[in-house]
Amino acid sequence: MDPLSDLLSLLKPRSYITAGFDAGGEWALSLDDLAGRIKCYAVIRGSCWLKAEGTEVAIRLDAGECFVLPSGRDVIIASGPDVAPRPASEVLDPDNSGNVISVNGGGACYLVGSRFEVSGRHAALPLRSLPPLIRITATGGQARLRGLIEMMMEEMREARAGSALMAQQLSHMMLVQALRLHVEEQGPDETGWLAALADPHIGPAIRAIHGEPARAWTLETLAREVGMSRTVFAQRFKRKVGATPIAYLTRWRMMLAGERLIETRDSIAEIAASLGYASEYAFAAAFKREMGCPPRRYLRETGGLPRL
Repeated sequence: MDPLSDLLSLLKPRSYITAGFDAGGEWALSLDDLAGRIKCYAVIRGSCWLKAEGTEVAIRLDAGECFVLPSGRDVIIASGPDVAPRPASEVLDPDNSGNVISVNGGGACYLVGSRFEVSGRHAALPLRSLPPLIRITATGGQARLRGLIEMMMEEMREARAGSALMAQQLSHMMLVQALRLHVEEQGPDETGWLAALADPHIGPAIRAIHGEPARAWTLETLAREVGMSRTVFAQRFKRKVGATPIAYLTRWRMMLAGERLIETRDSIAEIAASLGYASEYAFAAAFKREMGCPPRRYLRETGGLPRL
């Protein structure tokens, strides 16, 4: 798989709510229930303002734009930047999936999208690699995303047999397409994991690591793989990703190991060997540094499959 597919496979996002939101007049909602969740919404009509916790200013989103909130930070969505918010729980019904929620009679701003529960046992690490707010602007490359949104709106509106499942599947496709478009929109000065995927040198290095995690990669072999000097490659990788190439390699190996410990009956020695470690001891030490506990304790605490 490619790195974006790898990341989403570890997160295991499950569509929990798919709904529309139609608002009129002045309104503002505070979303403070995002821990362990990803929200993905598109502005269909009108505009709204969005401010994420820890940011200085609100940003305006217009019709045709999408946003993804993967970080768990509190967020305010409003008709204007200075409207006092009220808790979203007063308006949004978590059991009201598939319907359109109206505020103040609707008509001015219409949003549609989904909330995803992240069910991966070690989702915190990959989630930290994503920015707190992902904005996808209205560009010519959005035709496929618009098509998915229109299909999802049709399923919600007509409520035909199987509509709930269709809307869930379409919302997953909407999330992937939104992230894909965000990668494609990244400029050369952007930083972060998604921006790194779009970089002509760092993207291939990440794909090489994901494609062969057991290979005995070194700074020199990775730099040679992408046609750069060691020094320039190391500096560029660190600036884009926020970690050194070898630190990223180790982190990715440990995320794969955590998944294998939970989902398979492979022994720790087998997992260590499959990820390029010559000894179980070296693997266990690296695992503890990255995951916070030894593999056997991790296995017990996460309820992984028993070893035969």
